[in-house]
Amino acid sequence: MEAIREQNGCWEDVLILAIESSCDETAAAVVKNGREVLSNVIASQIALHTQFGGVVPEIASRKHMEQINQVIEKALWDAGTDLSDITAVAVTYGPGLVGALLVGVAEAKAIAYGAKKPLVGVHHIEGHVAANFITEYPAEHMDDVRCQTEQEALRPPFVCLIVSGGHSHLVIVRDYGEFEIIGRTRDDAAGEAFDKVARAVGLGYPGGPKVDKAARQGNPHAIEFPRAKVAGAPYDFSFSGLKSAVLNYINHAKMTGEEIHVSDLAASFQNAVVEVLVGHTVQAAKEYGYDKVAIAGGVASNTALREAMKKACQENGLCFHYPPPVFCTDNAAMIGAAAYYEYQKGTRHGWDLNAVPNLKLGER
Repeated sequence: MEAIREQNGCWEDVLILAIESSCDETAAAVVKNGREVLSNVIASQIALHTQFGGVVPEIASRKHMEQINQVIEKALWDAGTDLSDITAVAVTYGPGLVGALLVGVAEAKAIAYGAKKPLVGVHHIEGHVAANFITEYPAEHMDDVRCQTEQEALRPPFVCLIVSGGHSHLVIVRDYGEFEIIGRTRDDAAGEAFDKVARAVGLGYPGGPKVDKAARQGNPHAIEFPRAKVAGAPYDFSFSGLKSAVLNYINHAKMTGEEIHVSDLAASFQNAVVEVLVGHTVQAAKEYGYDKVAIAGGVASNTALREAMKKACQENGLCFHYPPPVFCTDNAAMIGAAAYYEYQKGTRHGWDLNAVPNLKLGER
C-alpha cells in the first residue's frame, strides 16, 4: 500500500490528527503516512487514579474534558502543523469506557466538521497492533541482521499477541485492519490478572509495571503456579485459575504465619503468565506457517515477556517485532497509524459516529 495519496496529479503526504481517550490517558498525535510520528502527546491520569486503586470512570471522563483541547493543541504545535495541513481526523470510538470515549469522539467530530476534514473512527485494539508499524525502533531491534529490513517496515501477514488490561487476543493479521482471531481469554485478561495480584500483595496500582519491577529481584521458579489449558481451544487463555492460586497461596501463608517473599511471588506469577503467552504465540505461528510475530498492548512492555518471546522466536526461526514501551500503553500515535490504512481503504465515518464501549475486533 502506498504511503502517499494522489490528488490533482500530485503526490502528497497523508497527515492524520489522531485522538485517544478510551480509558485514563488523554492523548493526541500527528502521524505521517502511517509510519512516522511527528508528535505524540499523552496526559496520563495514573497519579489521580492510584489513590483509588484503579480507574474511576466518571473521574476519567471529567479529566479528559479538562485536558483534551490542550493536548490536541500541543500535538499540532509539536508537529509544526495546523489543521489546514491535516488530511483527516481520527479517533478511538471503542472499545473502552463509554464516558471517556464520548469525550474523544465528540472532540474529533467537532474538529473534523469545523475544519472540513474526513473523520475516521478507529478500533482501539487495531491501534495497538498498528503500533508495530511505527518506525521509531530503538537500537536493540537491530541486533538480528535477518530481521533488519522487516523491522524497519513490518507488513502483514503476521501473528500478533495482543495483551492489555482488558484484552488478551491471539490474532492473524492478514492485512492492514483485517484480523482473524484464533485465541482469546476465557476470563481475566493478562493485564487484569497482573493488577489483581499486585493489589493482593500490596504493590498497588498500576499492577503491571509494579509486578514487573518486583519480579526482577525474585526467583521465577520459587513457587510453582498452574498453567491453564483450555480443552478444545489450544490458543485460548485462562488466567482466573492462576489468579486464584496466587490468592490461595497468600491466604495460606497468612494463616500459617509464613513469610511471603513478594519478589519471588511476583516473579513466579509473571513466569506462569509469560510461559503461556509465549507458548501459544509461537505454536500458532508455526502451525499457521507465519515467520513474523508481533506483540501489542500495555503488557507488551513487560520486560520478561519481551525477553522470553525474543528468545523463543530466535530458537524457532521467527522474526520478532515489538513497539517501544511508549507505544505499548495507550497513545494516539498508534491510532494515527491504524487510521492511515483505514483512510487509504476508503473508510470514512459520518457525524453520527458514536462511542461503542464493547466494540469487537473486526467490527465496523
